[in-house]
Amino acid sequence: MKYKAIIWDLDGTLMDTLQDLYLATNHALKTYGMPERTLDEVRRFVGNGVRRLIQLAVPKGEENPLFEDVFKEFKAYYVVHCQDNTDLYDGIADTLKALKQQGIRMAVVSNKLQSGVDELYRDYLSATIDVAIGERPGMQRKPAPDMVDLALSELGVNKDEAVYVGDSDVDIMTARNAGLPCISVLWGFRDRDFLIQHGATTFAEKPTDIIKEIAR
Repeated sequence: MKYKAIIWDLDGTLMDTLQDLYLATNHALKTYGMPERTLDEVRRFVGNGVRRLIQLAVPKGEENPLFEDVFKEFKAYYVVHCQDNTDLYDGIADTLKALKQQGIRMAVVSNKLQSGVDELYRDYLSATIDVAIGERPGMQRKPAPDMVDLALSELGVNKDEAVYVGDSDVDIMTARNAGLPCISVLWGFRDRDFLIQHGATTFAEKPTDIIKEIAR
């Protein structure tokens, strides 16, 4: 195999979480009498953590005096409803099983809060993925390389043995900052043209393409 380990992004790569993020965002906005956002707007807003999502969704962002209230409402609602419509993308479960059977070590790194990562990891990914790292105190969010560096350390692999897989410009930057090659998936929250504009060079149109790519 070309690589011994894969570092995965979570939202838009392994799991389709968009609908629940969209509903939680609009619940919080509506609660405080603010205009709701479209699904495409929320799609564009995700990728840099939930605080950034709400900064972009709330009129005037953090300058809005109700920002912290909206953010608190979003988090409270999302914790309860984060799995209402969320699931692994088609083909991901089988792909993860096949990779594990081939001896590939795997980790998830996400700008989602650690508590949210832990819940989704427990219910969907713990049988195949070894490490799950989310936003936590003292840890810089992606595209800083901190989460990837920690994941590699916990997996016990070197950078030249690993590849990063994600669906966004943030993921491309994260891989670059961490010194890893990047495979950009085309079933997530960004399209091919957008990814190319942000430096993507290697693509996966379906999950099984990951298996082929790491075996090259």
